[in-house]
Amino acid sequence: MTCTCSRLPKEIPLRQAHTVAQVRAAEAALMAALPDGTLMQRAAAGLAATCAGLLPRVYGSRVLVLAGSGDNGGDALFAAARLARRGARAEALLLDPAKAHAEGLAALLAAGGRVTGDAGAFGRADLVLDGIVGIGGSGPLRPAAAPFATMARRGPVVAVDVPSGVDPDTGEVSGPALRADVTVCFGTHKPGLLIDPGAEYAGVVHLVGIGLDLPPAPVAALQHADVAALLPVPGAESDKYRRGVVGVAAGSARYPGAALLAVAGALRGGAGAVRYTGHAAEEVVRRHPEALVTEAGPARAGRVQAWVVGPGGGDGAEQALREALDTDAPVLADADALTELGRLGPALLAGRTAPTLLTPHAGEAARLLAGIGEHTDADTVAAHRLRSARLLAARYGATVLLKGSTTVVADPDGRARTNPTGTGWLGTAGSGDVLAGLAGSLLATGLGPLDAASVAAYLHGLAGRHAAGTGAPITALDIAEALPSVWRSLTG
Repeated sequence: MTCTCSRLPKEIPLRQAHTVAQVRAAEAALMAALPDGTLMQRAAAGLAATCAGLLPRVYGSRVLVLAGSGDNGGDALFAAARLARRGARAEALLLDPAKAHAEGLAALLAAGGRVTGDAGAFGRADLVLDGIVGIGGSGPLRPAAAPFATMARRGPVVAVDVPSGVDPDTGEVSGPALRADVTVCFGTHKPGLLIDPGAEYAGVVHLVGIGLDLPPAPVAALQHADVAALLPVPGAESDKYRRGVVGVAAGSARYPGAALLAVAGALRGGAGAVRYTGHAAEEVVRRHPEALVTEAGPARAGRVQAWVVGPGGGDGAEQALREALDTDAPVLADADALTELGRLGPALLAGRTAPTLLTPHAGEAARLLAGIGEHTDADTVAAHRLRSARLLAARYGATVLLKGSTTVVADPDGRARTNPTGTGWLGTAGSGDVLAGLAGSLLATGLGPLDAASVAAYLHGLAGRHAAGTGAPITALDIAEALPSVWRSLTG
């Protein structure tokens, strides 16, 4: 059966994020073709322009550069020199004077700036430039810089390329780190700016183009236009079967609500029909008369284009998961199905030719990791989101949607996407059941697991924001009911 839906163009305007190694290689190639210093001046010009826009006025404003060694400090010093030429009172606090960027420091002094040894200038500045550690750094702030992580500030802190103390490739924060109000990144986003906890330190991220020629990005984030291009659109000849049928094996006598919520998400995910199987059939059809219901289990429920298995599945989750995996349809495993998969290990997925999508939260991810001999806990998973999602995807041979404050979607080939939408109000019981149904429905329309998971997370996050409005508690059913509105907002 072929779904008559639109498909994503080959080239889409993803927000792309490249690794340090990729950026360094692209910078080296560009610098070889440009006069010395050109690339740094491009970066400094963009950085200075952003800083000028943050100040009520440049003339007379106090600007402090926290300058480390190397090019990151040089970018900040050259930017401060540009601001000094416009009348700013620019100072540089050199954290390692012997290794300060000589040309950048000379430019600052020539423009009327000065060097200070007074750490108190941090609290008096109208704007602070964090040029301590660039993309080449790793680990927490060094002792000389660590006090600035907790010091009171007067004006905004602008990070140069990445907040110091944040790992640019992963977003991991292993100790003290400087929290920025704005991060100006050069050439491309860095993965650590899109993934918590690093994203929490980045503030507003502003991209400055410097002419880099970069390879495909290993990490990306969909934007409105990308999601709109992926949403399934029925054709003139579509009927409920051509649009795709999603099967939902969820709920139990103890957790019938999980079935209702998973079906609610599935009904709003673009598939033409939802086929439910499980112990909550009566409750499902009472709440959702559109659903086709049976208690037969996935093996005898009828033909579907994708299965959602596990929400509130209880003791029947293992059998439902095995039956769904025995079909040739894509399978999304969530909740209790993930617990069973962690117990049984990745061998259960061996030999599957159809896609598998796993949608764990941090605790479930820890159980899946235990299934491959990696014993950890939910807090550690949350602190290493990208690493954990990629490891699970590679070892289980499945696409992984790791839920959390930053949702990360990882493919077995190492590609990853982060989700830019959401709200803390999404942390409510049943929210994940709605997400599972939504993602499974998108799978049934014909989207691949990476796209289905990314689009579902995006829509789910927008629906949470829409339901919460200016800030109010919401329920999982509120999220499901907001999905048509946010879908229309994207396509309109």
